[in-house]
Amino acid sequence: MNNPLETILQQTGLNNSYFSPTSRYYGLETKILESKDHKKHVFVKRRFIAQPEAFQLLQEHQVSQDDRLDTIAHQYLGDAEQFWRICDSNAVLHPNSLTEEIGNIIKITLPEGMSG
Repeated sequence: MNNPLETILQQTGLNNSYFSPTSRYYGLETKILESKDHKKHVFVKRRFIAQPEAFQLLQEHQVSQDDRLDTIAHQYLGDAEQFWRICDSNAVLHPNSLTEEIGNIIKITLPEGMSG
């Protein structure tokens, strides 16, 4: 059975998201997969990340002793949970790889598609 609000949103062409606007999954389409035992599984369609050149550089951060990506995200972006934006703009899949080496340079950028 469909959610009535979701049905209305789909009919109006509005994009419904199960994620907050600050989530990396916000705005991505969801699909339902029905298994052989007729259980329905909701999943998020694949998220494609832009190339690092598509992000406008604001500044760079040099990693120092005891730096953590969540505290760096809080320092520059005002929200520790936005660490994924730093990962995207530095083309890394494993967040800890950005802070493993002291002296590593991390790019702090605007969100994809924004210029300023």
